[in-house]
Amino acid sequence: MAQAETVLRVLLVEDRVEDAEQITSILRNGGIAVRPVRAENPEDFTAKIASFAPDLVLAATDARTVPFATVLATVRGSNKDLTVIATCLALTEDTLLNALEAGARNVVVSTSPEHVQIVVKHEFEALLARRALRRIEAALRETERRCDSLIDSSREPIAYIHEGMHIRANSAYLEMFGYESFEEIEGLSVLDLIAPAHTDSFKQLLKDLSKGEHPPKSLHLDARNSDGSTFEAELEFAQASYEGEPCLQIVFRQRGSDPELERKYAELRERDALTGLYNRQHFLAELEQTVAKAADGHSDHALLLIEPDNIANLVSEIGITHIDEFVTAMATRIETIANETHMAARFTEHGFALLCDGVNHDRTQALAEKIQRAFSEHIVEAGDRSVSVTVSIGGVQIGERIASLNQVLAKASQCLQSAQSQGGNRKVLFDPAAQDREEQERIAQWVTAIKAAIASNDGFVLHYQPIVSLQGEPGGHYESLLRMRHGKGELVPPMTFLPIAEEHGLLEAIDLWVVSHAIDALAKSIKSGQETALFVKISPLSMASDALPKLIAKQLAANKLPGKCLILEVPEAKVFTNLKAAQEFQQALAPLGVRMALEQFGSGLNSFQLLRHFDPAFLKIDRSFMSDLGKNAENQKKVVEIARQAHDAGKQTIAEFVQDAATMSVLFSSGVSLVEGHFLATAGPEMNYDFG
Repeated sequence: MAQAETVLRVLLVEDRVEDAEQITSILRNGGIAVRPVRAENPEDFTAKIASFAPDLVLAATDARTVPFATVLATVRGSNKDLTVIATCLALTEDTLLNALEAGARNVVVSTSPEHVQIVVKHEFEALLARRALRRIEAALRETERRCDSLIDSSREPIAYIHEGMHIRANSAYLEMFGYESFEEIEGLSVLDLIAPAHTDSFKQLLKDLSKGEHPPKSLHLDARNSDGSTFEAELEFAQASYEGEPCLQIVFRQRGSDPELERKYAELRERDALTGLYNRQHFLAELEQTVAKAADGHSDHALLLIEPDNIANLVSEIGITHIDEFVTAMATRIETIANETHMAARFTEHGFALLCDGVNHDRTQALAEKIQRAFSEHIVEAGDRSVSVTVSIGGVQIGERIASLNQVLAKASQCLQSAQSQGGNRKVLFDPAAQDREEQERIAQWVTAIKAAIASNDGFVLHYQPIVSLQGEPGGHYESLLRMRHGKGELVPPMTFLPIAEEHGLLEAIDLWVVSHAIDALAKSIKSGQETALFVKISPLSMASDALPKLIAKQLAANKLPGKCLILEVPEAKVFTNLKAAQEFQQALAPLGVRMALEQFGSGLNSFQLLRHFDPAFLKIDRSFMSDLGKNAENQKKVVEIARQAHDAGKQTIAEFVQDAATMSVLFSSGVSLVEGHFLATAGPEMNYDFG
């Protein structure tokens, strides 16, 4: 999904700004990145549909500023794919039926956060799916146009058949059967081109195909020319579409006089020249048919991708001159295991694929283990070299829940990469049927790991990203960014584990760990002579407890630090929905001198209204405004306006996620106080940026 599509643009129709703001907060609390606007009257509603280009409209059924009937009529007249969701305070059968009958796609109870979040997510996903479908259809039309052009120029005799009749044929096809133009066979039954001896069997084949059965790979029969003479032909079939209609593509090939030569030629087209295994092209064609069967309920198939571990070292050890012999030796071993039950292919330069038939998940596991042992327990001979080889295997059980070729290949590739990243000589198999159970096990492992990280001193790691002043102010600012050690010590980003931590009530404990270690890092930096201030993100849960203020007071005193060097960050939407707790939290910090910052600022309906009730020192502008800032006039205008109002209110502004020179150029003249992003500097384990 493109970045622009991950931000939901919502047009709200509510009589009160507070009600619209409440819905915005509900969406943000549900993890939805949202850009809201509110319509104040019917004319404003019409104008915002054109200028704002919303994805969804959330309209109150009892609104007076823009009546619900006006909302629906305006949307219908806009000729846009725009979803209207009705909002109400209580859902009755009459409310539901009236809204749906009037044209709303769904109805939500505005006071039920989960209901609002679920419906909005589903409708946004449906909208994105419709947009993706339109893009695919456009690409398909272009592909069909190109294919049509290729078919015209192809030397292979090709025809498209619909309900047994010719609807398309290329020049090679017409020439083979002795016709001068397509008009001569347009509407002609393909049975008229089949010799009488094979007419009945071919007619039955067409009936079977019309019932949805899969076509045979190829068919040998006698075909009949326009002059009545016959010739031996080989037919290949494929499901196709022509001008939007499903049809059958048939390739007629005139068989030569030497059947053995024809057989060898056909085999050459299917086989890899070096190993004798099936080649990638033929394997993919067979895999596609298997996946199609899975969509019809046949789930006893699996795909395995196999690659040798440490191939670069093996090539160095074997020598480039012996690599073909090495690949051939691997192929022979895999083919021996595959026997006649499974199809083996050379899939990449050094990789192989196995299409397994008649296997459930347990049998696939056993087969993968057998392949592993076949290499790990035996030497591989390559010319005059003998090498010890292990393999990594990624696989997927093919079934209805993963019944698309791209899905199967992508999942198998992911599993292979996972096996390799874990050190090799491993198998990682995906079974859609066991997905839920595995997900529960995965979450349980993460919970255990998070608890261990909280209990230890080094389970988490803080990195620091510089925040640079555009006004030339002295001193340096950093933002602390949390990472977690996992597995063999690799660092994983917070969005990998924080959602799980939130579900299991661990966020407050993580906040305590982060703030404690952040203050220790501040003390070290300040004692080295640097004038440093550190931004630290905290969760809303910590604002409702006195544990964090107590820890901060103790840590600051122990390190003899001024409170102004610590700035705690909370999202604007979280403060709005936890305002009383936020106010009390800020009051508890005030004697310490600790400052607050609102992040994701400016994305609310009236963000500055919140400042009447909450007094942050910094406003971090929502990162969605940085998207293509160099070219987006609307975002530029919004950033300048936020910076101006913040300056008037005595607040400093921060523009984060600055990724390019064009964005930086705009920010220099925008009035923003501070900037942060990869264009300036990436985050690192030390606070050592030269603020100059």
